[in-house]
Parts: sequence; structure tokens; C-alpha cells
Amino acid sequence: MVQFPAGAATPASIVDALNALAGHPPRVRSRVRASFAEGRCVRGTYIPSDRAAEITRSQSFTKPSRVLARFSVGGDPKVVDIDSGVLRGFSFRLGGEDHRSDMVLQSAPVHFARTLDQMLAYVKARMPGPSGKPNMKKVKAFSAANPETLHQANYIAALPPPGSFAGTTYWGVHAFPATSSKGETRFIKFKVAPVGADVTPTGDQARAKSADFLYDDLKNRIAKGDVRLNVMALLDRPGDPVMDVTSRWPDEDARETVRLGTIVITGVEANEACDASIFNPATLAEGIAHPPDEIFAARRAAYVISLGKRR
Repeated sequence: MVQFPAGAATPASIVDALNALAGHPPRVRSRVRASFAEGRCVRGTYIPSDRAAEITRSQSFTKPSRVLARFSVGGDPKVVDIDSGVLRGFSFRLGGEDHRSDMVLQSAPVHFARTLDQMLAYVKARMPGPSGKPNMKKVKAFSAANPETLHQANYIAALPPPGSFAGTTYWGVHAFPATSSKGETRFIKFKVAPVGADVTPTGDQARAKSADFLYDDLKNRIAKGDVRLNVMALLDRPGDPVMDVTSRWPDEDARETVRLGTIVITGVEANEACDASIFNPATLAEGIAHPPDEIFAARRAAYVISLGKRR
């Protein structure tokens, strides 16, 4: 288990800082998620591929199951969905009670901080001042001293904004130890990609900037029965950085991948079905182990703290 170094940051302080940055007033902070507060809950099924067991013996990924999932938009819940600078999220739950796994992914392959202390400093540097806006000199100074914290933003800025939750590629930023049916263990990264091409908004959609655009599109696609997402495993190579979630693996986009299975979204669920609990990344069926990095260890604790504040 990762031990947090001595410093100012704790999982609880991260939750409080993210709530404050998102603009949640103190009186309502206990009722909202610390991040990705705005989302929609859906249901579906998972169909494993015939190669899943080559990568992991986890029954979550090698057996068919029901799926509970949530598409979301990061940051301020009042954010316009078409804003190109904001992350999209996709969390899902596979497996039965005795082999459940929760996965938390986002629309960028890297996190914005390498350590817990760096994450807290990143958030504090962006806190709005008396004017209601952050001090950009402070932000630029922090970024200059911590250039790796720009990797996520640079990745997002280089791509057109997503035009559909169902047409977006999502990434797990952590390196997970996966043990195959033969007992062999290697690191993998998770990638969930639409069956078909990613979707970018049309000119009319981009100009409209409807606050509910992505959710309306999702509902329409589910009604037509065409929301399918492949769950992929990116395979490691010797020397890959498994402790630094701000860095991609070398030549990651050209990596060998194995399709573990396909998620088929079949309906919209009441948001209470997702809000009643959490997609806890620490919940992993045997065959997929916890990543070794500090951010994952903090995330495990922070999700539980955030849920406790919402109850």
C-alpha cells in the first residue's frame, strides 16, 4: 500500500479544495461530488471477448454481466457541455457481488498532478480571488515550476471537443497489475473507445452550446440502440513509467492492445441509482490489482470521504 509522504495534502483536504474550486457553497458541499458533479446514470450489459483471459483472470472482465455506468462532465456543474477545455468522465461497474469491479475513466490519458501535495497546490493556485477569477500570475508561476501539470490540459486543447458521450474515448490514467488465467502478471492501462469513430460536434451543435447537449445526444443514441464501447487493455513494455500518472507510456497510441470486451448501453437509469453509492476504484475483483502510484491511493480514500459528505 502506498504511504503518503509528510506534507500538507490529505485525501480529505483534496476533496474540500475540489469542492471549493468548483464553486459549491459550504452549505451544499456535502450534497455534491467533489468532481464530475454533473452526470447521467445508464445501464447496460458487458460481453467479454475470447481474449480477455489472456490478460486477466478477473471474472469481472471474463464473464458476461450487467453494467451500471455514469457519463459526466468535469469541473463546475454549470459548465457548458461543449467547452473544449473540460474533461468528460465515464465510470462503470461490472460483475456480480462476488467479483465486482469499478472503473473510473476520463477523456484524457493523464492526470493533472503526480503527487498529492502537487495536486493540492495545483487546485489552490486556481482558486478564485475577490474578483471571482483566479490570479493568472499565480497560475502561470505554478505551471512554470510544475510543467508536468500541463500535460492534461495540453492534450485536451489539441483535440476538438467531444460531440457525444457515446463517441468519446476514455482513459484510465493508472497502470494496473493484471494477472492472466496462466498466472502471468503485467501492467496494463484501460482504454474505453466507441465502436466506430469518435464524434465531434457539427457547426450548428458547436454554435448552440446547449448546457444539456451531450445528455440529449446520449438519450437519443440509447433510444436508437447504438451505444457500444469497447473495453481495451494497453499492454506494458519494460521501463514504462507506472508511478507517474502525468506521463504517457512511450508511443502509447501505437501500443499493442487487447479488447477485453464490449459494453452495450441499453437504457437510462435514475441518477439516484448511481448517486446512492460510488464507483470506487479500489473495488477490483481478483485478477486486477491496485496500481502502485500515490494518486490512486489518494483516490481510493477521497471517493469514500466524498460519499460520506453527501450522505
